[in-house]
Amino acid sequence: MTTDYRFSTALLLRALGALLALVGLVLLLVGLLVGLLDLPSAVLTTAVVLAVVLVVGGGLLTTRVTSLVHFDEAGYQVRWLRGAGVKQARWREVEDAVTATISGHDCVVLRLRDGRTTTIPVKLLDAAPSTFIDDLSARLDKGHGYRRLR
Repeated sequence: MTTDYRFSTALLLRALGALLALVGLVLLLVGLLVGLLDLPSAVLTTAVVLAVVLVVGGGLLTTRVTSLVHFDEAGYQVRWLRGAGVKQARWREVEDAVTATISGHDCVVLRLRDGRTTTIPVKLLDAAPSTFIDDLSARLDKGHGYRRLR
């Protein structure tokens, strides 16, 4: 069974707002240039069409296609995070998982047996930190052959 954790909705909305503001500014500048330089109106029409495609495509890409953290039976994979460290590893390679505050952000740090690490800021995820940590713990236990006491 696989689990994908995507970017949090709040983060995506902030990014979409910034993208819309930038696109609006570019369209305003193109409109001014069309008016001042007496350019054909097709230039503005083309800019509007490209802006719509950019916003819709970017929105679909970030909400539907991309997952930030992917768990499966074999291991994990981290995408789109600069500075995360190791991007993928098998569960057996993970020595332990700890929580840490790095630069003021709550993170989960996966420490590998060879000394390398993967750092995942939990605020970026679309799930509650406790849900993510519980899923991670269960997968680590299973990957190492541990069974929980009841």
